[in-house]
Amino acid sequence: MKNRKISMPFWCVANPVGDPFGGAVMDRVTSVETCDLLCRAREEKLIDFTSAHDDDLVAWDPHNLEDDLDPSSPASKTLAVIKEKLAASELKFMMATCSLHGNPLFRNGGLTNPNPEIRLLAARKVMRTIRIGNYLGGEYLTYWVARDGFECQFSVPWERNYKYLIDGLNLAERYMKEQNGTMRHGSIEPKPNEPRGEMYVPTTGHALGLIAMLNDPSFWGVNPEVLQHEGMIGLTAEVAVAMAVQAQKLFFLHVGNQKPGQFDNDLPILVGMDGIKEMVATLWLLDRMNWQGHIEFDNHILRTDTAPGKENSSRIRMDFIRQNVENYRMAEKKSHDLAADADLNKLMAALWDKEPGIAKVLAKGDTAEILKTPTDYDKVNGTGIQIARLDQLATRRLMGM
Repeated sequence: MKNRKISMPFWCVANPVGDPFGGAVMDRVTSVETCDLLCRAREEKLIDFTSAHDDDLVAWDPHNLEDDLDPSSPASKTLAVIKEKLAASELKFMMATCSLHGNPLFRNGGLTNPNPEIRLLAARKVMRTIRIGNYLGGEYLTYWVARDGFECQFSVPWERNYKYLIDGLNLAERYMKEQNGTMRHGSIEPKPNEPRGEMYVPTTGHALGLIAMLNDPSFWGVNPEVLQHEGMIGLTAEVAVAMAVQAQKLFFLHVGNQKPGQFDNDLPILVGMDGIKEMVATLWLLDRMNWQGHIEFDNHILRTDTAPGKENSSRIRMDFIRQNVENYRMAEKKSHDLAADADLNKLMAALWDKEPGIAKVLAKGDTAEILKTPTDYDKVNGTGIQIARLDQLATRRLMGM
């Protein structure tokens, strides 16, 4: 069992921790200051990669849409400093995602906005993000559904809406290929709601279905956010992750913690009232399925744990990085321990490895052979399965017993 590589994005570290009921608590930091903290985390061997929204790095000027191509612009100068710092600390920039939620222009959506002028601006912002990603050596472009959603059913042109989204994602794929830079794949991050009342790509299954409608499905993957986005509507992380791995569409995985059925808690991993068992089980199944991707944090500092003042700004943010990594490694180690547990594996084998001959017949798929293979209904139906016993042992091991 290997320890996976870890990415800590700019947006997690820089977040000043405001919410709908109160403004920011922490002092804000610039993108260069955020980069310094991330490079320090790399030097402490905590993380391997980082990622960012375009707006996390440089402000978007809607009146100067190609400022990144002008070496004398403030945006280009800032990006040059960040690139130099990342290279010096050997911190790889892995993923860029376009913010189509912050600017009020996109309040009714970005790629799916009914206004073609706004869709054009959204498309050009995505293209700028791709160029920034190439400049920093990124590999992935993530489309998060952002404000592509609705509150009122009759406000949506349903016969056009998904065509707008498909066109926007196809454009991103074409532009990445035309640029022929380091950005080589796209990934879709679904979410059921928030900031909109409803989203157009609410779950991992919806994202996989959307990918099948794109020009080049092989170009696209999906990155569920577990335990948050699926958990917001009571879905289990394991199903989303396992299906994405089975489809060979899970390039990387976003992680944090969530109390099921609530708003997007975005708690640090293993922090909060719920989620320990589900997180360990998710990492355990990734190893069983021989997944080769990396883990990326997508969560925020607890508002209670923040404090204003310059002296707190770096210390609290570095503590946040260290705690996330420590908690992730703790969950990862426990998943490895469960995978190596002889008693647990014995119970699993008893549950999964019955009648190997019949299993081979089904795997072969020969209809004639399936029709003539005998079964003993009364014996099978009369045998208890003992899943509770298996789960009890897994829980005992999680509790160190």
